[in-house]
Amino acid sequence: MLYYLHLLTGLFSPLRIFRYITVRAFGAAGTAFVLSLVFGPGLIRILLRHHIGQRVRREEALPLYEFHGRKEGTPTMGGLMIIASVVLSALLWAVPVNRYVLLALGSLVYMGLVGFWDDYLKVRRGSSRGLGVRGKLFLQTLWALGLALNLWAGKETHELVRWLMVPFVKRPVITGMSFAAVALFIWVVVVGSSNAVNLTDGLDGLAIGCSNSVALAYLVMAYVAGHARFADYLQVPHVAGVGELAVVCGALLGAGLGFLWFNCHPARVFMGDTGSLALGGLIAAVAIMIKQELLLVLVGGVFVIEAVSVLLQVGYFKATGGRRLFRCAPLHHHFELLEKARAEREGRPPEVVETMITVRFWILSIIFALIGVATLKIR
Repeated sequence: MLYYLHLLTGLFSPLRIFRYITVRAFGAAGTAFVLSLVFGPGLIRILLRHHIGQRVRREEALPLYEFHGRKEGTPTMGGLMIIASVVLSALLWAVPVNRYVLLALGSLVYMGLVGFWDDYLKVRRGSSRGLGVRGKLFLQTLWALGLALNLWAGKETHELVRWLMVPFVKRPVITGMSFAAVALFIWVVVVGSSNAVNLTDGLDGLAIGCSNSVALAYLVMAYVAGHARFADYLQVPHVAGVGELAVVCGALLGAGLGFLWFNCHPARVFMGDTGSLALGGLIAAVAIMIKQELLLVLVGGVFVIEAVSVLLQVGYFKATGGRRLFRCAPLHHHFELLEKARAEREGRPPEVVETMITVRFWILSIIFALIGVATLKIR
């Protein structure tokens, strides 16, 4: 919306800065951060008033319950804070009629609603079981199919969506995928991304901190993809108008930092599936529209490692008749149990272990994000 102020440049020349995506991306980040700080205390009070608290698994992971049981009752559904901040900030700073912006925000809101339903069922039933795997997959599939149809039908995106881009390769390795292949590929990206972020959300500040690194990396890549000269120089697909997604990523980064203000250890609020599914859905949509889907495996390396650890744990458990590959999955819980046992042996307070694991995963996430951005030049 503020973008249109540049039309008044003749009356006041400094207004021309609203034409620039970089200015608006930073503006969106700052606005979303402030909105999060403003919305946060009120949302937390509402969640507490209605007893919308986190349920901690006890029967499934008793050792973890001994560490995390005190968190039971902490307000959840804090992802509403992220969603509201991103949407309001993006609509304020981005070009509101931009198709890519609307699709990205649509992904955020839709996946957020799926997560909200899941969280609501958990609270209502008083257990850690909500919508269920099949229910989540069905609803995620509907959005993935809708996104595929929209991009396939679009005049500007019809050819591009049929490309398969691979990191480190200048040209698409496939240029004529069928609709079935496109839909399947988008489904894998959307479902994989949203569920991977969801699995990572297990320690205070972990998922949102890693999401911030990914948001910053895709902010840079979206800007490059939307800039004809930079895209040509770096030999990445140029998508006219997709640069506005840099503003959305800026809003996501600002909202993430604002949420971290309340979610850092000891957390005053959790994002719940409302936030984790929304974050994963938005990141996936951005990656798809700028044709950097496979690079998400590298940029979101922490999310991938967490998801793979769960798959390995389940597969190994079934193959060996009940033995475990890790002490607990996802992987952050495995390291948490190891470090807490070490802390007790060394006489250190075990309470600091959660923060230590979280910060280490943040460091890995930043490294993965930097490597991912660097691949734009290595082609």
